[in-house]
Formats: sequence, C-alpha cells, structure tokens
Amino acid sequence: MYGRVMILALAALSAGTAAAQQPRRSTAEQREQVTITVYNQNFGLVREVRSVELGRGAAELEFRDVAGLIEPFTVNVRARDGQRLQVLEQNYRYDLLSPDQLLRKYVGRTVTLHRWNSVKGVEEPFTAEVLSVNEGTIFRIGNEITYGFGGRISFPAIPEDLIAQPTLVWLLDGNAGRRQVEVSYLTKGMNWRADYVMVVNDADTRADLTGWVTLDNQSGASYRNAQLKLVAGDVQRVREEMARAAGRLQEMRVVADAAPMMTEEGLFEYHLYTLQRPTSVLNNEQKQVTLLEASGIAVHKRLVLAGDPYRYRTQLGTLASSEKVSVYLEFTNSEASQLGMPLPRGIVRVYKADQAGAQQFIGEDRIDHTPRDEQLRIKMGEAFDVVGDRRQMEWRVTGNCESHSLWEIELRNRKDQAVEVDVLEPVGGDWTVVESSHAWERMDAGTFRFRVAVPARQTTKITYRVRVKWC
Repeated sequence: MYGRVMILALAALSAGTAAAQQPRRSTAEQREQVTITVYNQNFGLVREVRSVELGRGAAELEFRDVAGLIEPFTVNVRARDGQRLQVLEQNYRYDLLSPDQLLRKYVGRTVTLHRWNSVKGVEEPFTAEVLSVNEGTIFRIGNEITYGFGGRISFPAIPEDLIAQPTLVWLLDGNAGRRQVEVSYLTKGMNWRADYVMVVNDADTRADLTGWVTLDNQSGASYRNAQLKLVAGDVQRVREEMARAAGRLQEMRVVADAAPMMTEEGLFEYHLYTLQRPTSVLNNEQKQVTLLEASGIAVHKRLVLAGDPYRYRTQLGTLASSEKVSVYLEFTNSEASQLGMPLPRGIVRVYKADQAGAQQFIGEDRIDHTPRDEQLRIKMGEAFDVVGDRRQMEWRVTGNCESHSLWEIELRNRKDQAVEVDVLEPVGGDWTVVESSHAWERMDAGTFRFRVAVPARQTTKITYRVRVKWC
C-alpha cells in the first residue's frame, strides 16, 4: 500500500512538474487596451495591455500576435498592478512554419510520400528519408536515391521550433496568478501621410479645405479597437538593419472612414494627432480618417513671372518670348482663415467647378509641415492667357565685375478680365535700381519685385535700369 501511494505521488509530482514547464500563452484575445502611435517615417509604437496568467517562480510566457516587423530590442514590459515582475530572458522566435522550412526541419528524418496510382485508382504511400532540400528535394526510398518525386508529402508532426507567427517568449519571475501586463514596442511597416482637397469658388477668393490621413499598416499584425495617434515631425532615429527581410503585402484594402476630426497637441518639438474614438487597424490595410475640415478660407491667386540672377552678368539681347507666367494660390494657416491647426506635410489637390457645376481638377502641390499662422503657397501650374517677353535693351561694363543694363518686360493679358502680375527679379551681388517705369519693392537682399496691373486684353511694358556688382 505504501509503495503504491509513493508511486502515485511521484507520478502526480512528475505530471505537475511537466505541466509547470509548459509555457503559458497570451494572444490578442487577452488584449484589454491597445494604442498605436504611427510616425510618418515608416514605423510605429504599439502599446497594449493584456490580462495574462503567470506561473509561480521563473516561468515562460509566449506573447503572440505581435507585429511581424517588430524591433525586438525596443520591447518594454511592466506590471500594471504594482506587483513584482522581472523579465529574466527574452527570445524572439520568427522561424515561421512554411513548406520549405518544414522540409528543412525534416532533413535526416522520415516522411511519407503519396502518389496517385491511376491504374488502381488509389494513392500509394512510400516511406522516405529526406536527404537534402538544396535546389530541390532529394529522398531515399528503400535502397534508391531519387528527386523530383511527383506527389504530396505528409509529415508525422510539426517540429517544436517552428511557429505559425512571430512570437515573443519571456522567462518571467514574479507573483503567480492573473496579472495585468503592459507591453510596448516599436515596429516597422507602419506609415501615414496627409492629403488635402481644396475647392475654390468662382472668383478664386475663397476655398473649402478637407484634410485626410491615410494610414498604411504592413507590420504583420492587426489591432482591433485601438486608440490611434499620429506624430508629425522629423524624429531622429538611428538606422539599423533588421535581421530578416520585410514581407510584402498580399492584399490591400482601403477603408474610407468618415470619422470625427482629430485633436492636436504639441509633443516635444513635434505635433500629435489623436482620433477621438477607437478604430481597428488591420494588417495589409489602408485606412483613411478625416484630419480637418474648414470652409470659407481666404485665398489669393498670384500670377508670377520670375527672372534669373545670372542674366545681369553678360550681354544677352532678347531672353524669352511668350515666357510662361506661373500661377499660385496663397492662404494663411490661421484661425482668422478658419484654420489654425498645425498641418502635416502632404499634397494639396485643388478643384474648381465648371459652368455646368462639375468639379474639375486644376492643380496640386506638396506642402511641408506647416505651423499655425504661417503662409502657404501652392503652385497650380502655368497661366494659359498671360505671357511675357523679357529683353535686355542695353548692357555695358562699368568696372571690375560690374555692369549697367536696361531691361524691358512686356506682359500680355489675353483674358477678358484684368490681372495683376508679380514680376520677381532676383539680382544677386551688390545692386541698385537706377530708374524704373513702375514702382518696385525690395523683397530681400537679392530680389526686388514689380506688382503690375494688366488690363483685359491689353499689354503693359515695364522698363528699368540696374547697376550690379557681383565680386
């Protein structure tokens, strides 16, 4: 009796020890909170809180459903309940289950090959040893060595060191029981960009602006009901090569999300935008959410004819005939203009209604990160009905690296409405406008400007003399 009790006790102890050695697992189902902060530099910060069951003493925990492009050296683990929790060891397992990897793990081991016998109408099994998988699979079947076997392969089991998805495995030491654990890490494969749609009115004096954020998740993991935050700015990062190549997406879904506008706050020397409700960020998905909406923005259309500073250093004659005049839209990112939120860099696409009321695309330009109260200038293209000619009427050398020249600029307006053209003349060096037919203003040390009204279907000529010394 005593011997039987001892045997049963030892068996129970052995079973308990074996069970204790089995690692516990945590999956996305145990997530209680998840926050994703995405930077517009193709990386993101994931912070999630899970409720996990920990064993007594040093025990392993498999933390699954992490990003496939995780940077393991950025992982941070802490207990939320204030109780002791120490990470003794961390392993990142990314030897993923695939047909090639499964075959490689069975080199030197036995598998079953199945080939269809059309005469008998059945599959015939063959016991085979996997000898090599280099540039094709080589088998030993009985006393023969063969390759290119036409059939399917079945395996008795999946090797323990192959996993279905990337997994963090920790050796933890802390109090046993149900614990709330917060884990954060950086991952590649997350990015976002801003896109803007502007619609101008008939007079080109007011515009409506809608800002969209497009989030692209190729990190290898999905995050449901996450709090989404976006950081705009140029964050310094040390570039390091990952140990393995990034996988490419197989499918991309675009979700246009008519979400409430995001709130903005300063974060260090950057700006943080937070979506005001949870959203799901799925792997291999593009998601769009509204960043801002503003109407009645005051805009100014500018026609600009720009020169070249090197034209003052040599004798040229007629420089340009029917020179294109560039078209810009200007507005200020201020509360007075119905804006005032720091704008992330992105592309502004501009539309205007034709006479039938249909919106037509009229140009686009890229803007950089723009603080509040700063002016933005969007280049729309080149004017069709406003052109200019530029001629050097006189040029003479008046000293070492010094010239005196007379210029004539002819502006022709073929429109049925009057226009105003900014003629920008970059000079460079030490310069003086000796005389001019129109008023001019100094823009900076190397540029002056004429702002000239050109009546409808008429021509206006500007003449000026300038003295320039460039060395």
